[in-house]
Amino acid sequence: MSASPATPSQWADPLIVTVAPNGAYKQPADHPAVPITPAALATTAKACLDAGAAMLHMHIRDAQGRHSLDVEGYREAQRVVRQAVGDAMVIQITSEAAGVYQAPAQIAMVEALQPEAVSIGLREIDKPEIGEAGVQRFFTGLAQRRTMVQVILYDVADLCRWQALRASGVVPDAPWFLLFVLGRYSAGQTSSPRDLLPFLNAHDGNEPWAVCAFGAAENACVAAAAAFGGHARVGFENNLLCKDGSVAPDNTALVRQAVEAAAALGRPLATAADIRQRFGAG
Repeated sequence: MSASPATPSQWADPLIVTVAPNGAYKQPADHPAVPITPAALATTAKACLDAGAAMLHMHIRDAQGRHSLDVEGYREAQRVVRQAVGDAMVIQITSEAAGVYQAPAQIAMVEALQPEAVSIGLREIDKPEIGEAGVQRFFTGLAQRRTMVQVILYDVADLCRWQALRASGVVPDAPWFLLFVLGRYSAGQTSSPRDLLPFLNAHDGNEPWAVCAFGAAENACVAAAAAFGGHARVGFENNLLCKDGSVAPDNTALVRQAVEAAAALGRPLATAADIRQRFGAG
């Protein structure tokens, strides 16, 4: 498919704004508003919900502030955040390895927790020790449980691999949601809206997608995605800067920028109910 702007029907498609407020690595030393406790996540989630975000991309930490995929830790964080936002936000947990976990442990966590929504890095799960039979079993189980799955794709090779798994039937038909990572995780990383074009050229148009990006151009990347019918993930996980290059006071400021971009394009904002209806979650 060649890259082309969104059609009027896509402009009317509500924009899903997801906030990723902490990630696996950021610490309060990087920015005092990075939330790493359940209580801080809950406060951030409520503020971002009020600003227009309908989904929270949740990372939790252990007692030392390190990345964790602990099932009970996730249950507690979900409980505390849910008290703050009710059902007005979709809580998407991460299964990210972050150099700590291997694919079997990542899969086991997701299957034990059975979250409403989860993000999965394809290249982290599509491993020789899992094999295509294991990938098929995992994704089939997710589809049967009606888990909302966002598949993280770091480059066009990842996208082509996903498409091959879909075409071969290894990954069953389901309302999957893709995330295109614009740029790479590296020191001083800055993304560009141009990083979206290879994904658009390779995308077959059959699955909804969002972007995440690094640095002050995050908002420009979000605006480009919104113009092409995509969705947005913003927040301190990947970026601490406002579009003018200043340090953002909090995650809410980055959500507000995304909301302003949507308004400029005439894209309404998705609610949690919209997301659940679209992806069959719950």
